Amino acid sequence: MNDPSARPHDHRRNFLEMTLAGMAGGALLATPGDIAHASGQSAMSPIKGLFPPGAPAAASGYSPGIAATGTRVVLVSGQGPDDVKADIETQLRQTFNRIGLVLKAGGASFRNVVMIRGYFVHLSRDLPVYRKVRKDYLSEPYPASTAVGVTELAIEGLEVEIEAIAIA
Repeated sequence: MNDPSARPHDHRRNFLEMTLAGMAGGALLATPGDIAHASGQSAMSPIKGLFPPGAPAAASGYSPGIAATGTRVVLVSGQGPDDVKADIETQLRQTFNRIGLVLKAGGASFRNVVMIRGYFVHLSRDLPVYRKVRKDYLSEPYPASTAVGVTELAIEGLEVEIEAIAIA
């Protein structure tokens, strides 16, 4: 911040980028080269999977961490299906389709998703289907991911809710 020619938003952007890298499993003081080295990917890639020793992925379809750069952060509030009476695979696909609409409205796509969180009333029943379906929407490097079992969700009858963060 000592550079008088730097614009204030440049400092905020740099802070946000490094904070997001830290939240995604990197160190707050990591350089882009450090992040690229940890993932084995080029420093030029806008989204990099982080696979440090000691932090394995519990299943395929997600990365232990993601380092991302971009000009826009798109935060997608929890989405659910159109039809809460449908089978869980249909509910998950409807939910991902709704997430896709929000991403598009924010100038992003599933390719830009760096974090996804799923909340499930029936976690043990639905997790295997979720792991399968999300691979139809997401691509490598897969986003960081958390799946949480809950006793209920805000809308009556809702059994799954998914939120996402994208950097575009």
